[in-house]
Amino acid sequence: MSRKVLVLGEVREGSLRNVSFEAISAAKTVAEGGEVVGVLIGDAVSALGSELIKYGADRVVIVEDEKLKQYTSDGYSQALLAVIDQEKPEGIIIGHTALGKDLSPRIAGKLSSGLISDATAVEVAGGNVVFTRPIYSGKAFEKKIVTDGIIFATVRPNNIAPLEKDESRNGEVASLSVDIKDLRTIIKEVVRKAAEGVDLSEAKVIVSGGRGVKSADGFKPLKELADVLGGAVGASRGACDAEYCDYSMQIGQTGKVVTPDLYIACGISGAIQHLAGMSNSKVIVAINKDPEANIFKVADYGIVGDLFEVVPMLTEEFKKLKVHS
Repeated sequence: MSRKVLVLGEVREGSLRNVSFEAISAAKTVAEGGEVVGVLIGDAVSALGSELIKYGADRVVIVEDEKLKQYTSDGYSQALLAVIDQEKPEGIIIGHTALGKDLSPRIAGKLSSGLISDATAVEVAGGNVVFTRPIYSGKAFEKKIVTDGIIFATVRPNNIAPLEKDESRNGEVASLSVDIKDLRTIIKEVVRKAAEGVDLSEAKVIVSGGRGVKSADGFKPLKELADVLGGAVGASRGACDAEYCDYSMQIGQTGKVVTPDLYIACGISGAIQHLAGMSNSKVIVAINKDPEANIFKVADYGIVGDLFEVVPMLTEEFKKLKVHS
């Protein structure tokens, strides 16, 4: 059964986030040969429409307004609902990001629709579109189908591979005029913390530190290793509570949920709250002085040793490999 599926492209600092392309890939499966329509909302985002098409969208609808320059649930929901009213899709896919987690329940409520959140896989089986999502903090997985109405889902970043970019693809990029009004929140200014390197939520490699790093300076060797691997630095709640780093780096049940290709846990004991945020990583390497640390139970590879000795050794070895590759 072919379907029309909308995909919301998420823009950050003038560029499309990678989860937008992953959502298109998921939408292609849901569409079953039907049309995938990209949606871009913001101020001056029309130039990004062709990028969605090159990653698999058949056409793109743009809603631009100065009031949409910064995300607000009121503004974005008005814009997206207008596109939904025009397109009348059978499916909607959004990234399971901070934006997606805030916007999707609001849209589902307005549409009186169900919502499958945090999907890590999608397939067609037995005539149904089947989504897989984690439950019980990642200890188990459930498969969900939509039995009535719009197929509406959010997809977890770094789980569904995007389609290969095709520079030869062309498609219509059209604008839709929407009167954005009655905003209850107006964002005057956004003050961002200084951020370096790769976005933690989309990183393919993460080097993460716990209380075992002992101080803020203890994160320096982790940063060096992450830089060599082209990755990002994360932290456990314990390290954040101890003021070794900012809470924006926190990974876990009350922080970010990540699924990189490689997760290197340094000086992290492996509390269940932290495991909930990283246990679905493809390869987990644990470095800890305590051979009984819980982190070793989920690790694919374990190194019992002092992280301040092991991490610099790993960094040097990876540097050598890069020189010879």
